Amino acid sequence: MAPPRPLPEILFITSYPPRECGIATYSQDLLKALKNKFRDSFSLKVCALEAGAQNYHYPEEVKLTLDTSDSRQYVELAHAINDDSNVQAILIQHEFGLFQNGGAKDFIRFVQRLKKPSVIVFHTVLPNPKEALRENVRAIADVANSIIVMTNNSSLLLQHSYGIPKDKIAVIAHGTHLVLHLDKDHLKAKYGLEGKKVLTTFGLLSSGKGIETTINSLPGIIEENPDVMFLIMGKTHPSVIKSEGEKYRRKLEEQVKKLNVKQHVKFINQYLPLTELLEYLQLTDIYLFTSRDPDQAVSGTFSYAMSCGCPIISTPFAQALEVLGDDQNAFIDFQNSDQLTDKVNRLLNNEPLRRSLSAQALQRIVPTAWENAAIDHAILLQKTIWLSNEIESQQMESNHQFKSKKLSLQFTLPEISLDHIKKLTTDFGMIQFSKINQPDIESGYTLDDNARSLIAFCLHFELTGAKEDVGYIRRYLNFIDFCLQDEGYFLNYIDEQHRFTEQNNTINLADSSGRAIWALGILISKKELLPNDLVVTAEDLIKRAIPAILKMHSTRAMAFTIKGLHLYNCDKKSEGTSFLIKMLADRLVQMFRHESEKDWNWFESYMTYANSILPEALLCAWVETNDITYMEIAKTSFDFLLSLTFNGNRIKVISNKNWLHKGQQSSAVTNGGEQPIDVAYSILALSRFYDVFNEAKYSRKMAAAFSWFLGNNHLNQ
Repeated sequence: MAPPRPLPEILFITSYPPRECGIATYSQDLLKALKNKFRDSFSLKVCALEAGAQNYHYPEEVKLTLDTSDSRQYVELAHAINDDSNVQAILIQHEFGLFQNGGAKDFIRFVQRLKKPSVIVFHTVLPNPKEALRENVRAIADVANSIIVMTNNSSLLLQHSYGIPKDKIAVIAHGTHLVLHLDKDHLKAKYGLEGKKVLTTFGLLSSGKGIETTINSLPGIIEENPDVMFLIMGKTHPSVIKSEGEKYRRKLEEQVKKLNVKQHVKFINQYLPLTELLEYLQLTDIYLFTSRDPDQAVSGTFSYAMSCGCPIISTPFAQALEVLGDDQNAFIDFQNSDQLTDKVNRLLNNEPLRRSLSAQALQRIVPTAWENAAIDHAILLQKTIWLSNEIESQQMESNHQFKSKKLSLQFTLPEISLDHIKKLTTDFGMIQFSKINQPDIESGYTLDDNARSLIAFCLHFELTGAKEDVGYIRRYLNFIDFCLQDEGYFLNYIDEQHRFTEQNNTINLADSSGRAIWALGILISKKELLPNDLVVTAEDLIKRAIPAILKMHSTRAMAFTIKGLHLYNCDKKSEGTSFLIKMLADRLVQMFRHESEKDWNWFESYMTYANSILPEALLCAWVETNDITYMEIAKTSFDFLLSLTFNGNRIKVISNKNWLHKGQQSSAVTNGGEQPIDVAYSILALSRFYDVFNEAKYSRKMAAAFSWFLGNNHLNQ
């Protein structure tokens, strides 16, 4: 048996930890995200950039090093990369400070020697370049297959100030960590900051940080907010240490002493571990970004602060302007301490405004999560390698031996985690909503959510046998029992005091009742695994719900109910249950015959939500009754739905912003508004159709639909 072929290798050329450098941290975060998302798609290796001879102990992914002060090493590295048949593409992190003392010219000659496809990331794009700088940047861009920048402003600068074609530039925002938000008061207590209003800034210290702007503003802040504390987190930048030692830090300390604000300032002179840093940011009341550099494009520290939900006051650099928009609370002029005093006091004295800004920060930054940055990088690398293959095949006279491979992207399946559902579950049931990841008990409870949770935990228990699942199943079952009324119908909305709310009188409850029947059927179908008393209770609830089932006419309520009754009836057939299934299925058939026509094989004159459960329900009815009519309509309607929601290997479900009406093009109404639960319903239906018909197309589409959650969607997020 032949050994497996090695995965295509992507070589990162970048500074890398343990070197203390923002780009090193950035690269490590990106590398980790790419590995997590696409573990079986490629191999990731690093050539670590060093400033002079170093003695770093690198992690295993580092296979090469480059001393940027040694001209000979650039030549040797280019030859080593060109001769390495494993390397299929190169991702280079470029920052002017990484290639000083003549290294800029050496770097240009290095990239010109490379014979592998390359993508170069410009961390800084300077406006109004002098001719020498313009020519240097253009020389790099000319030999790169693609250029990555992190802001739209940087892209425009490259186009208009450097003459680089737009189609060569990709904008991929600086990645951010998705943070499991912890309680702010608990964190303040942990770090000895109880009762304090906390201002923070962090990063490797240098005079460009403009921290003196904040220190000068403190007397005016303290006058209104005597409980304020300003944390300055971070070591002095290694290059600053080399050139001037701790001169800047001492200057700040003298300024603190002179202004008599020492009790309100704390220097944390460390390169903080990520976990600790994120905790400090989560306890922050206002994050201050006071950089003195108007030409700065992006900041990792700024991104981290936003991912932690920090309200931010910043000088107007490119990333801040793009992410924070025209929020007048967010900006101060460069080195303007008076403005900073006013804006900090305004925010510290207005907690609702701080909460609002925190929520806005999170909403704006979530799309830039490292997971999404990884997807964008992977797609660009795939495209770069593919285009290189095309060029290579057209230029067979090429004098090098490089033969590139196809880069096939395969999403890594995530671990199953029910932690958030458990966090939302009280002794009574699952709370309806959360604020970020904190349960919002004021939102109350719904039957819908508890029915879905019952289904999830029954399936998880079947898969894993986790004993604690049974306790959650019991809670959700008791909640369904609580919602069932004497007349056989269910109420849906319950407040935090466990009282039914007025919403139950104004909103159609049929779908909720259908979901409850479905959930009870799922539980009963697992009777060989679960305690008998749970099964007996579920069977009793279905029997008590029959009077309302007889009166059902809501399309989706009937479909959910058919699914639940079919599961209930699988083990011991009941003529009464079969009658109910046939009655509801006949109603769906009647609807289909009334609405379907040429080019519209559907049950209604429009498509709304949870569409796939309708054909799935008829398929259940066919399995139950052997009535061929149900099977034919199930397959015809489902294949019609799939033709509207699948394009190649990607699903795009019907938008909840505008339903799809008969005669419309599906693409006209699905730009946004896709609901994750609709994708989940599609997966469940595809699974059932595959089990019944054993057609490979359903299996392929099921995998593609699941990848929607992982990033295979029209946003690539």
